[in-house]
Amino acid sequence: MATAAPRQQPISAAANRRLTLVHRTGGGPPPGEVAQPPVSNAQLGVLIFIAFEAMIFVGLLASYWVLRSASFAWPPPDMPRLPLAVTWVNTAILLFSGFTMWRSVVAIRAGDHNALRSALLATAVLGTVFLVVQGSEWVRLIQQGLTLSSSSFGSIFYTMIGLHGLHVVGAVVWLLAVLVVTQRRHYTARRHAGVILCAMYWYFVCALWVVLFATVYLS
Repeated sequence: MATAAPRQQPISAAANRRLTLVHRTGGGPPPGEVAQPPVSNAQLGVLIFIAFEAMIFVGLLASYWVLRSASFAWPPPDMPRLPLAVTWVNTAILLFSGFTMWRSVVAIRAGDHNALRSALLATAVLGTVFLVVQGSEWVRLIQQGLTLSSSSFGSIFYTMIGLHGLHVVGAVVWLLAVLVVTQRRHYTARRHAGVILCAMYWYFVCALWVVLFATVYLS
């Protein structure tokens, strides 16, 4: 005589939730959803570009230390001293711009367009102030005799600091372009890759200045 098949017990709601949790955390994305990579192609491209730029500055820093080690006095005694106090203030300005840039990312992730515009504008103003102060100090140093051709110190100084200044100019232009797009409300809390990419480059510019300031002005 055939025996009846055992009856399956119904799955409780709690067990069903546990199965769903296991599926979501360990079994890949739910059906119909596409898994998002941790780093987008655009972010990867910016990271590669930043790595390339960093290698350029690594080469310049290596040249700086080679020239310094071969010199009896660094900077040369007949060259004007670098404006340390003003540069400290200017460094604080640039670092604070990194904070306002971070605030812009926080704002767009919260969908707050007004805070985003304010943070981006503040970052652009701070970056411009950094460039103006640095440019005025260069004019003063040139008038005092520190030029590209005055010494090896002058040549490597203007090459490294000048190249960083060009990077800040590019970052400010990029930031203003992002601000224009923001005015048209093209960014949302879920779609704001332009803000993220600009922030990545801005952080790089700020971090790079810390290294240059410590090497050229403080060492």
